[in-house]
Amino acid sequence: MNLYDALPPENGEDFTTLLEHKNIRIVRILSSESPDQKEYRQEEDEWVVLLEGNALLEVKGNPRPMKHGEMIFLPAGTPHRVLETAPGTLWLAVHIF
Repeated sequence: MNLYDALPPENGEDFTTLLEHKNIRIVRILSSESPDQKEYRQEEDEWVVLLEGNALLEVKGNPRPMKHGEMIFLPAGTPHRVLETAPGTLWLAVHIF
């Protein structure tokens, strides 16, 4: 599998689990230009890096613009959502249980 070998979905985001091992799960997230803006409050910690594109997140009610190469750590229970993305925005998320 090639991390970059995927087409963005028409709407929302496509989540592909790349690895699950012990207390981690690594997920590739590919965004359309129309994210669903669902609020997430995960039970696990999450570290995310934006590999391609750009996005506008909302974290604890505050806007957080991101561009490729930027990272964010979201402790368990942190409310967050994706408000805007460029088509084909590619993320790598590491969930830590």
